[in-house]
Amino acid sequence: MTFVAPLPASTVRQADWYGLDLSAQLVERVTIIDADLTEAHGRGVRFVDCTFRGCELRCLEFSDAAFENCTFARCAVFDAALTDCKFIGSRFDPTAFDQVRVEGGDWSFVGMGGSDLRRARFSGVRMREADLSGVLCAGGSLRDCDLAGASFDRGDFSRCDLRGSDLSSMSPTTVHLERAIVDWTQAVRIAANLGLDVRAE
Repeated sequence: MTFVAPLPASTVRQADWYGLDLSAQLVERVTIIDADLTEAHGRGVRFVDCTFRGCELRCLEFSDAAFENCTFARCAVFDAALTDCKFIGSRFDPTAFDQVRVEGGDWSFVGMGGSDLRRARFSGVRMREADLSGVLCAGGSLRDCDLAGASFDRGDFSRCDLRGSDLSSMSPTTVHLERAIVDWTQAVRIAANLGLDVRAE
């Protein structure tokens, strides 16, 4: 099956895009309802100002792709590999990112409040001013991520691997951090945010 990009500002219902190669496609301002994108893959695809509602996003494998200012509502995200992808300004309903691996890319200003990231792995991702409020990330991984200005309030980061990430906007009194894994620099930052006077001697 060959993928044919829908017209801008159109609505697509129950599309069967299973296993399609979406490389270099451009999809703009399209509402996609109950579509099956299981095993969809490709490099350089761009979705701009699109809405995904009730879609199956399982076993995706995208690199250098962009989902800009998109909305994801009631979508199932499972076993996805996203490398150097952009999700700038996109919004997710509280979503379970189950066995999702994200390496590199830009997720700045993304809204993920209340999502389940316990079985997700983010590495080297730019997530400036991301909304991570209320996320479940216990046992998850946010390694070497740029989280400057992110919102963490009410998030559960217990046992989460946070090493190398920017936690400067995290208030340790408003999140769960029990047994979280941090490096020395982060430990000092967290202590300072608790009002401690940290000294070398």
